Amino acid sequence: MKEPRYGWVMVALGAFMTCIAIGAMFSLAVFLRPITESTGWSTTAVSTAMTLNFLAMGAAGFGWGALSDRIGPRPVVLAGAVLLGSGLFLASHAQTALQFQLTFGLLVGIAVGSFFSPMIAAVMGWISEHRGLAVSLVSVGVGVAPMTMSPFAAWLITQMDWRAAQLVIAVLVWATLVPAALFVRRPPAAAAAGSGAAEGPRTSLRDAFFSAPFVVLALTFFACCAAHAGPIFHTVTYAMTCGLAPLAAVTIYSVEGLAGLGGRLALGVLADRLGVKRVLIAGLAIQAIAAFMFVFASRLGEFYAVAATFGFAYGGVMPLYAVLAREYFGQRILGAVFGAAAMVSSLGMALGPAIGGWIFDTFGRYTWMYVGSAAIGLGAVAIALAFPPFPKAARAASPAAA
Repeated sequence: MKEPRYGWVMVALGAFMTCIAIGAMFSLAVFLRPITESTGWSTTAVSTAMTLNFLAMGAAGFGWGALSDRIGPRPVVLAGAVLLGSGLFLASHAQTALQFQLTFGLLVGIAVGSFFSPMIAAVMGWISEHRGLAVSLVSVGVGVAPMTMSPFAAWLITQMDWRAAQLVIAVLVWATLVPAALFVRRPPAAAAAGSGAAEGPRTSLRDAFFSAPFVVLALTFFACCAAHAGPIFHTVTYAMTCGLAPLAAVTIYSVEGLAGLGGRLALGVLADRLGVKRVLIAGLAIQAIAAFMFVFASRLGEFYAVAATFGFAYGGVMPLYAVLAREYFGQRILGAVFGAAAMVSSLGMALGPAIGGWIFDTFGRYTWMYVGSAAIGLGAVAIALAFPPFPKAARAASPAAA
């Protein structure tokens, strides 16, 4: 079956929008030290804004995903684009740590939740044959963000204070995401409905949430994100404590993002060929090992090597959860199901920034954060081994369901 041409346009739109949205949110990793030095707020207080980001993004992502199942993705991502710029604008004017946590944490998190799940669900409605690759390409935006938005944020910090830099990013969000949202389309009725064989099981949303596949999916997603959240957010600061200059430290984040880009493409193709479950388990194991290896990095080259391995692994596995959700539950409720799984995963993401900040404030180093991340990563591998077989219809319809 030939893929509809606009399906690949949707893939490009999804990649672009997630790049800008995720990049804007993760710019806080670059702003962390300038904000604490300028305001006197503690590392834990500022990091808590990122924790709130993940909590709000997850909770809102479930709502946005369910809404996009009903009304389509365009109004959802358009509302998210407006809200994201507004949150960044208000955060740039925050006068207390609490104000910053509410604006950058809650508003930005709610807004970013409108992009990933709805766009993933829409793309999987457009693309029928190469879903692993298509979803991986949408999530490429997450990998490109550290190579584009993070260096841009770092450059802004060299030209102006953090408040003005964040205001510039807010304007950039409005200028790019609002026009892009207008080109988003709902999947054709034929692709959205499909045949029974192509669509997979017609499970109700209630039954899906209490099923073994969803429980294993959500718990694996949670542990995976809990394992990599702290290293993603704190490695730039960790590198600075090892004596690296700020701009050099940010390049580690960029290397990690570039490797994640390769991981998304490589693991997406492998999932289509070898089966999504076995590729996921292998990627989770590599992620856990790489998280532990950060303990031994102190020079720029060592950081590059570990960050490349870590980025390849966590970047590669992240799109695979959407493919698993599609194979187990079908297209009809995909936005809500994947949004709910992403909501659970966001709880794991929320642990990393705050706990990492507390570990640094308490011990003056990040060693125990990386050790804990590795242990949780091995836990994700163990949980993923419990995935039940795919439904027969899904196995017949997709080579990824192996």
